[in-house]
Order: sequence, then C-alpha cells, then structure tokens
Amino acid sequence: MDPSQSFADATRFLSGLDPDWARHIATIGPCLHQPTPAREPFEALVRAIAYQQLHPRAGDAILGRLLALFPAEAFPTPAQLLASDLERLRTCGFSANKLATILGIAQARLDGVVPSREEALDLSDGALIERLVSLRGVGRWTVEMLLIYSLERGDVLPIDDFGVRAGYRRLKGLDKAPTPAQMRALAAVWSPHRTVASWYLWRA
Repeated sequence: MDPSQSFADATRFLSGLDPDWARHIATIGPCLHQPTPAREPFEALVRAIAYQQLHPRAGDAILGRLLALFPAEAFPTPAQLLASDLERLRTCGFSANKLATILGIAQARLDGVVPSREEALDLSDGALIERLVSLRGVGRWTVEMLLIYSLERGDVLPIDDFGVRAGYRRLKGLDKAPTPAQMRALAAVWSPHRTVASWYLWRA
C-alpha cells in the first residue's frame, strides 16, 4: 500500500476515537511521518544511540563528526568502527558508555546478532526487541526507533518515550502523564495504527 494512503487510513481511524483526537489531528494536519527504509539495522541502532538523551542538534553534531572520520563512506561499516582508534572516536563527543555500546553493536553485526535489513523484515516486532535488547546499552526504545523508522512497522508505540506520554497528557488535559504501563493499556485501542498515533503525540 502507498504509505500516504496508509497514513491517511490511520489518521481517519484515530480521528474517530474521540473528540480530543479529532481536534488534535485537525490542528496538526496530515501525518508527515518520514521513515528511512533504506537504512540497515546496524546503522539505525548506531544513530539511535548517538541521539539518546540528547537534544537533536547535539546528536546531529556528534553524528556529523563521526561521519567526517569516514569521508569515503556514506556510513562506517562495523569493521571500520571496530578497527578505529578509540581516541579518534571519543573526539566525536560520545560518552564512554555510548562508545562501548556502539562498538558492541558493531561486533554484534559481525556476529550475526544484529540482522541485516533483509533478515529483519522477516522477524516480528517482539522477536527483534527480544533479540536486540540483549546488547549492552540497547533498550526497548532504541529498538522501537529502528522498527518505526527503518523497518516501517505501523503498530509501534514507544511507551517509555517521554514525548509520547507528555503528548497524551496534553491531548487529554491531564494533570500528569500516564506511566508506561498505563500508556500501554490506553494505547491498546489504537492498534493497528500506533506508529501514527506516536507521531501525533510527539507533536502535542
């Protein structure tokens, strides 16, 4: 199905849930979610780690410095990262923990734990989450970003994401944001369109 049609179907579904959703979607307009389907899971995971707990501009700067170390490549390969001088990688701005995580992801790709894109497309959301959260420093949120953006999965809601929960608080005019467990329960009725729901909540 054409992605724009899929997004339109999801938007109509969510607008029909209640007046709050209808009003919010009317304010924001059409869903403009932009996945990056050509990206390999290895690259997607490294990029997600680079942005973890940072303002997007800070993440952009760190990632830009990393890419500048490998001018001949669109993105460094796992082998290139593992063969790199640690001090050069640290100058990009990675913390020691993030750098260890990124190198662990690179080794896991060589070991076959991190699948290729072709392999990942045959795995369920749950199977990918279970497989990849076994890696040091890779949490559920990181894998969910891979599912949403690189693998274009349509029914993913990152319940641990502060923006999603804060967005729901604003959508409903609540005094405080729901807990992750409460968010999971509330979002059950949004299936199978929870990725688009996430997109709209991030914009609340």
